[in-house]
This record gives sequence, structure tokens and C-alpha cells, in this order.
Amino acid sequence: MHQIRLINTEELFHCHTGNSLLEGMQRLARKGIPVGCRGGGCGICRVQVLSGNYHCKKMSQEHVNETDLKDGIGLACRLYPESDLDVTVLGLKSSKKRL
Repeated sequence: MHQIRLINTEELFHCHTGNSLLEGMQRLARKGIPVGCRGGGCGICRVQVLSGNYHCKKMSQEHVNETDLKDGIGLACRLYPESDLDVTVLGLKSSKKRL
């Protein structure tokens, strides 16, 4: 079991090994991470891991690209903690282009 700290709200919850970050949060009735499709396609549960170890399963590259992955950004529904994590909730990535 791993302790997860949501930096945005300073909320703590535990996530069992083998559960996604989103599953851990939902199991404990937490509301810190937005919930969408739960399958890696909608991008609503976008987070950035600031510390700790984890692995990710396949997710939409529309919402998380290779650079994002290198920066610790992923979708909570497809992110599996391997240690305690500090996480910032980002939510849906804006599709507007910056000038």
C-alpha cells in the first residue's frame, strides 16, 4: 500500500499495489482528482507526479505525449504507484494553441 499526497489540496489517501491512482482515490471516496472515462482516453484525470516511483499503462497521446511522460505527467486512471507519491492535479489539457 502506498501513501498518495495531492499537493493541490494537501489531501492524503492510500492506494493498494496493483490499483491505479484513480482507483485508490475512488475506493476511499476522495474527490481530489476529476473522473472521466477511466480508460486513458478523455484526459480529465491528468496529473503530474512530483516525487515517487510509478508505471503507466497505455493512454491517449492526445492528452499525454512523450515530453509529458518524461515530465512525470500522466492520467491517474492509467498510472500505477510503486511507492509513495506526491501528485499535482492538472485536469484536462487545453486544446487551444498558444501564440
